[in-house]
Amino acid sequence: MLLYTLKVALLFTVAIASLRLMGKSTLAQVTPHDLMAIVIIAALATNPILVNELSKTLLAIVLVTAIHILFAKMTLYKRTNHWILGEPTILVKHGKMIRENLAKSEMSVSELLATIRSKGFPDIRYVQYAILEPTGSISVLPQEDMYPVTPKELGIRKTYRGMALSLVVDGHIQQKNLELIGKGEDWLRRKLKEQGYSDIRGILYAAMQEGEEGIHVDRGDGGK
Repeated sequence: MLLYTLKVALLFTVAIASLRLMGKSTLAQVTPHDLMAIVIIAALATNPILVNELSKTLLAIVLVTAIHILFAKMTLYKRTNHWILGEPTILVKHGKMIRENLAKSEMSVSELLATIRSKGFPDIRYVQYAILEPTGSISVLPQEDMYPVTPKELGIRKTYRGMALSLVVDGHIQQKNLELIGKGEDWLRRKLKEQGYSDIRGILYAAMQEGEEGIHVDRGDGGK
């Protein structure tokens, strides 16, 4: 049993190390060969620990869960975080690609440009920084003159909108959200009836914007 425990821990660690060696871009842009590599590594890693004994199967589940929690805890510390997740990598700086970092991250120019376009930037010159994050996602920061103008910069005062709380979802009243706004079910039914909705079961979604009195209702019929 101890040998089996060590086997599960070793295979879990080796599989993570293999994915780390494949580069963060593997998680950022899952190409067909990336996907197959991940699937095959997972299959090879799990194959030696597959057993017919219920006790060992349960033990494997507990072990994998415990190891996962352990790795998650380790990411909270700087030294182990660097090994498990790595560090952010700057791929574009002031509109210019950094060839060395692209090669280190195993990301092609085509993949980078496709990601930048998907973020809404048709030209790399509009990008101040493109950063490959430890999680595999790519953060794109525009040049200063590409940021949208804010109401604050224009000297416009905006009213606070707050968050819309769902009161009815798929015909079911959301009791907890009603409690948050200090209202009851009778109040909700009365409000909906005033808007012509007597049967809550026919409502797909109803919400109330924080700071407003009216309730937005969507029956799911496309406004017909």
